[in-house]
Amino acid sequence: MSQVTSPPAAKKGAFDVNYIILAAAFVVLAAIWMMPTPDGLSVAGQRAVGILAFAVIVWVTEAVSYPVSALIIASLIAVGLGFAPAPGVESAENIGTAAGLRQAMAGLSNNANTLVLMALFLAAAMQATNLHRRLALWVLRLVGESTNAVLVGAILVATILAFFVPSATARAGAVIPILLGMVAAFGLPKESRLGALMVITAVHAVSIWNIGIKTAAAQNLVAVGFMQEAFGKDVAWGRWFMIAAPWSIIMCVVLFFVMRMIIKPEVDHIDGGRAVIDKQLADLGPVTINEKKLMAISAALLLFWSTEDQLHSFDSSTITLIAVAVMLTPGIGVFSWKTAEPLINWGTVIVFGIGISLGTVLLNSGGAAWISDSTFGRLGLENYSLLGAIALVSIFNIVIHLGFASATSLASALIPVFIALSMSMGLNDDQALGFVLIQQFVISIGFLLPISSPQGMLAYGTGTFQIKEYFKAGVPLTIVGYLLILLFSATYWQWIGVI
Repeated sequence: MSQVTSPPAAKKGAFDVNYIILAAAFVVLAAIWMMPTPDGLSVAGQRAVGILAFAVIVWVTEAVSYPVSALIIASLIAVGLGFAPAPGVESAENIGTAAGLRQAMAGLSNNANTLVLMALFLAAAMQATNLHRRLALWVLRLVGESTNAVLVGAILVATILAFFVPSATARAGAVIPILLGMVAAFGLPKESRLGALMVITAVHAVSIWNIGIKTAAAQNLVAVGFMQEAFGKDVAWGRWFMIAAPWSIIMCVVLFFVMRMIIKPEVDHIDGGRAVIDKQLADLGPVTINEKKLMAISAALLLFWSTEDQLHSFDSSTITLIAVAVMLTPGIGVFSWKTAEPLINWGTVIVFGIGISLGTVLLNSGGAAWISDSTFGRLGLENYSLLGAIALVSIFNIVIHLGFASATSLASALIPVFIALSMSMGLNDDQALGFVLIQQFVISIGFLLPISSPQGMLAYGTGTFQIKEYFKAGVPLTIVGYLLILLFSATYWQWIGVI
């Protein structure tokens, strides 16, 4: 799960340009609300479009922190919808702020947001026990000391942790310090080409598996919440894995060769790398009883996730809730509430919940459909083949991601629009669901700039590479990832009934 961070605070006494940006966002909001209501758009839909415009400005610029922006957006939903009639009954009285507030807060009780919260507890349990770090050390110790072997090890660690740690930031945070320790053991500075190679590879591997595994990234859960609302269907964990994991596996192979081609390390062998890992394992001490419990709980959770809708009827959110309850139960659990509380970014839960509320309001008010018609409708996508529509919309999706620091906020803004677009294209429900799911995969393709993901910013903060190095590696990865999306759309995903 991506952790929500706050923008840097302005120096005391200095004028903060974010004040101007925030004021501009309110001006845009007011302008949209005050303009004549366009044909085909309800008053509530117009208010929702205005709130979305405000949200996009503050999300892209980070004029205020994500949790604060979420509270402002919730207030705007409550007031904007409260003083608007219900869609479809424009002559009726306004629904009132109490009803508007219920819509603003509805996302907090959504199953997807529940899963986000429970996933944050899982990530906290990994941090409290240090199990994620031990797993990373075990894998890197097994692969050997050659540069190629460690590179493969970094990719393997990201792959394995994606099954058990539902936070891209936590996964990156587990493996990057270990890799930097190995670089330092060889006597090279962290700014070396070897350091850049290891860190960029690790963060891209983390991002690749955000697509392959449903529970690996919060944006997936937000998208699933919207798809449940629109289509009345969920994408089970095992079904998601069957659809997306082959793409991720191929991309990991591509990642290895692209990184070896783009960044040439100073050495081909990291002498003493295993000794560094052995020391870190020794510092961790023997496996604790809590780590053993967490391994057992995580294995059981993975088993239940992977057999959802096949061997049982428990949904992912309920399964994860039960697992977290067990982990917190005195005597049999692995940590206490007191330990967990400071490890959880509670603002994240608010941001995701309000993001879901905004997307739901856009869908129910007709705002998302109006945006879809006003943008993609003019391109005549209904005249394109489904593959052609996927190709065109995916390019739009990748380009617009350059302006977003959070794939979750991007999913909150775009998935409702893509749902409306899929409905306007004359697709059946299964095809529409598949189209939206593929666009959710594309939302997670953020290889070009570090700012496109929290894990990318975490890696950039280590000072191991320059943005141009990240971009040079990201360009071929983005191109290959995009072409693979099209190839899978034309073959495998059609064969298994995704579209």
